[in-house]
Amino acid sequence: MAHEPLALFRLLQLHPELASRMRVLGAGLLAHGELPAPDREIVIARVVARCGCRYEWGVHAAVFAPVAGLTPEQLEATVSGDSRLPVWSDRHRALIRAVDELHDTATVSGVTWAALAEHFPAPELLEFRTIAAVANGVALEEEPWAVPYPGR
Repeated sequence: MAHEPLALFRLLQLHPELASRMRVLGAGLLAHGELPAPDREIVIARVVARCGCRYEWGVHAAVFAPVAGLTPEQLEATVSGDSRLPVWSDRHRALIRAVDELHDTATVSGVTWAALAEHFPAPELLEFRTIAAVANGVALEEEPWAVPYPGR
């Protein structure tokens, strides 16, 4: 099914120089990032859920997360649960805790970094946050074909 370009991309075209830089960053993280796809999508879903960014959550839930192997229960948990839910492995619990700490305090505790380091090499730990602030900052409407944001 064909769709028109994402609202985010249409918006960014109002500033072509910024759009060209954001495109490189986004493509770099999605196609060439160090985090394995399931981990990347958990981080993205959790970051945008904690930011209340329905736009980006719905796009990733519809397009990227299923391809990466996330279950509907895991996607729901990125919005309505915490790291203790049984849908998460120890590896994913560490990711959820790190995202939550960054969101809440702008830092990651030593305990959480140690938990992350058990599962991830340093380059993978650098790939955390970006698009939610842009999409929320300009109040993008959700794509009509995106997965609806759970329970809100």
